[in-house]
Amino acid sequence: MRALAGDRDRPSGVSIQEVGDPQPLPCEALVRVEAFSLNRGECRRLGELSPRQLTGWDLAGVVERGAADGSGPAEGSRVVGLTHAGAWAELAAVRTDCLAALGEGVESSCAATLPVAGMTALIALEEIGCVIGKRVLVSGATGGVGSFAVQLAGMAGADVIAVSRSAVHAGRLEELGAGEVVRELCTDGEDLDAVIEGVGGASLGAAIQRIAPGGTIVSLASSDTSEVAFPSRSFFARAPGARLYGLFLFWELERRHSGTALLGRLARLVSQNELDCSITLEDSWHNADAAISALMERRLIGKAVLHVE
Repeated sequence: MRALAGDRDRPSGVSIQEVGDPQPLPCEALVRVEAFSLNRGECRRLGELSPRQLTGWDLAGVVERGAADGSGPAEGSRVVGLTHAGAWAELAAVRTDCLAALGEGVESSCAATLPVAGMTALIALEEIGCVIGKRVLVSGATGGVGSFAVQLAGMAGADVIAVSRSAVHAGRLEELGAGEVVRELCTDGEDLDAVIEGVGGASLGAAIQRIAPGGTIVSLASSDTSEVAFPSRSFFARAPGARLYGLFLFWELERRHSGTALLGRLARLVSQNELDCSITLEDSWHNADAAISALMERRLIGKAVLHVE
């Protein structure tokens, strides 16, 4: 089969190469990939790949061969799934507990955006709990996770505040459900009942100083890798009962064993036209270098999807 695999001579760190077909475990289905989306986490590590090493997390396609243990969707089913590595290929072996069937109304390009970004946003809100009438701030709101988090929080009844450094994106975030868009999260201001924090550094430090008593901060990314600083009293004394929760998707899925259920919920929302997949770049995987560059240089809002042709 062909796959986007490690190639240190390419600007992106990957190129389309002939590699061996995956050999699924009994609990894995063999999926013919139609589309996959890009995530900053995997793209950030492309330079570390060994020659011909596979990568990629999100995918959508058709089950070529069902799992040998009988679990998961049957052969011929349209599916969305998550792998630890190997989604950027014509064929991928996917654990059936991270694979969900798709309804007729969900296109592969849209489905491919759901695994990492969609499930991360959904788990963050589940960790926060009921948000009806609460002030929920989403930092990094123009990214994949942020775009889904703004929508899902709004659906759940929250008063959503989105953070975007670019005023150009404010209108789009309001369309997705943000009641207010701010340029940065400052240390001064009204208390926040919850923060979905995807920036790190000074943004996370500010969130700790703004969280309300009993509130929750979910930290899920760190594009700003600088140290987090805050007066400790501004947390434990000003906001007793507040907590900081670290969310790492792959660990969450191992703990919850609920990837299929989460993907199914997201896919149903898409099929009902209640969830916008926020695709702003859609192209062939032959143009992966340009797509990866656009994502890493923050020239996109939402998701980038590549089709396997």
